[in-house]
Amino acid sequence: MSEYVKKRLFHGFVCMHILHHAKEHPVYGSWMVEELAHHGYKMSYGTLYPILHDLEKEGLLTSSSMTVEGKIRKYYTITSLGESALEELRSYLRELTDEVQEKKDEQ
Repeated sequence: MSEYVKKRLFHGFVCMHILHHAKEHPVYGSWMVEELAHHGYKMSYGTLYPILHDLEKEGLLTSSSMTVEGKIRKYYTITSLGESALEELRSYLRELTDEVQEKKDEQ
């Protein structure tokens, strides 16, 4: 699979991961890159930050800045709109997983 196709297919999963973790606690870029790496996503900062900014522009995340060890760190937290979107995504994911698993069981 080409890198372009892989990026396109995984983009939604990455967004879902971000929303999920931002619901649990505020997240920041380098933490999110490490977290995504644990799940097999090789994500550069140049790819992640535009996604975070887009999710914020769409009203799914909100951000605040805090100085940590002399550097300004931007933290992202889920909004109520983001929580609604996450629940809807979870519903679609359940439906898809059930369908895919059903097909697998039939084979």
